[in-house]
Amino acid sequence: MTAHLQFDFVVDKENNTMTVKREFDAQRQLVWDCHTKRELLDQWFAPKPLTTKTKSMDFQNGGHWLYAMIEPAGPEYWGRMDYETIRPIDNYTAFDGFCDATGALNPDLPRAKWDVTFTEQGPRTLVHTVVAYQSAEALQQVIDMGMKDGMTSTMERLDELLVSLSKR
Repeated sequence: MTAHLQFDFVVDKENNTMTVKREFDAQRQLVWDCHTKRELLDQWFAPKPLTTKTKSMDFQNGGHWLYAMIEPAGPEYWGRMDYETIRPIDNYTAFDGFCDATGALNPDLPRAKWDVTFTEQGPRTLVHTVVAYQSAEALQQVIDMGMKDGMTSTMERLDELLVSLSKR
């Protein structure tokens, strides 16, 4: 991560939320596209050394994204994002959960509501994400699973992708 870009990661155990504010050195439209287009998501949406593959995506209100994060040795970890509301290049809300390859949610793992807002700040973009869990236990479970380190690595991958896309 470039040292001069904002990155705040705040856990609020009273409200069962994580708030992430992350600044990117790119225009808002490009950052939005990287969050909402499967061919771009597949290039960054996993912490290193994992990769991402999309099985299906329908980015619209009521649509979904079914994807896997894949370890170099082969194991796959499936996730499903169910889009609730979309306001193009400004905000989307969605429910994210762990699932199997068919999209069936795993009831033993936490599900969260994501509220993601994109704000232009001159030549940069601030992405403000609030992730809300049903309980303190669910929040603690994802913290214990390494959510902060995973998000840090994932955001660094997005930085790298944005640099390569800006050179095109």
